[in-house]
Amino acid sequence: MDWLYILMPIAGVKIFWPGLIILGIGVGIIGGFFGMGGAWMVTPGLNILGFPMAFAIGTDIAQMAGKSLISTMRHGRFGNVDYKLGFIMLFGTIAGFEVGAQMIMWLEQIGAVDKVVRWIYLILLGLIAWMIFADVAKRRAKEKAAREAGRSIDKLATGIEWHKTLHKIKIPPMVHLQGAGITCSAWLPILVSFFTGWMAGILGIGGGLIRMPALIYLVGCPTHIAVGTDLFEVMISGLYGAGSYAYKGRVELLAAIIMLIGAAVGAQVGTVATKYIKGYGIRVAFGLAVIGCFVSVLLKLLPSYIPSIANICSISATILILGLVSALAIYITVKMVHGAKEELAKKKGAAA
Repeated sequence: MDWLYILMPIAGVKIFWPGLIILGIGVGIIGGFFGMGGAWMVTPGLNILGFPMAFAIGTDIAQMAGKSLISTMRHGRFGNVDYKLGFIMLFGTIAGFEVGAQMIMWLEQIGAVDKVVRWIYLILLGLIAWMIFADVAKRRAKEKAAREAGRSIDKLATGIEWHKTLHKIKIPPMVHLQGAGITCSAWLPILVSFFTGWMAGILGIGGGLIRMPALIYLVGCPTHIAVGTDLFEVMISGLYGAGSYAYKGRVELLAAIIMLIGAAVGAQVGTVATKYIKGYGIRVAFGLAVIGCFVSVLLKLLPSYIPSIANICSISATILILGLVSALAIYITVKMVHGAKEELAKKKGAAA
């Protein structure tokens, strides 16, 4: 079965190449749908497939930049990108990313990068999963109360409304974001983007894993605007991050190219699917994906404390991460096809 493995010339490791293709296509669909680069799945996935963590981070960022460019162009056509908000957030994103990347180089020097990054992933994924499902539960409670009172609820309303409190902070300059339909202090998106950029530099993600929920719950963007604007930011931070990690010699170009070919196709499917799955449908699917990724990272971390279960954990983590990517990609594709069929049927009915 040696033909299923290919030597990565820069990293110096042999990798299961079909796994790279599955990750590329699947994460392309998932990234285009959720409005992020998908690195929160790819970085652990590359590490599980055999890449050292620093190479997994750098390689993932490189393939993510090209894929996010394609998805951003598609979302722009649908009017899902608030470019003013995106440009404001660039300042914090780039500054935060470089701070995070420098921290990774330091952790690599002291031999602690793998364990530290995995623990950060676990904590972050756990918090995000809790936040998403707490939001869904509170939203459903509001809907139930509204039905009992005989009134309707705003379709754009969220269960968690932290952004309303933050919007009361009027530190100048104030900005009106027409695409998102909100007015807030410019410091709010700048500080949010600095934190997400810092986490992106540490974890090897475009920041979408954190930025998309932050845009919804902290800045107050509608879900579809958060998706498109987030991808715009992922594209910029990805291009900057790819250059930064390539300069540091931590990008495996061969793996990035293999994944990018599949991701370019998948991103088209995921972006179109957002036309047919809106709001809380996107959030619930995202939450389930986060839980699956949490478990896969935990399986990879356990052998450092219980060496005897290393083999079974490694196999289980590989199956889980590839299975999760495949299952989500199939679900999104099926929903897109079903929605497209319904839209076509309505058009035919109207024409008749």
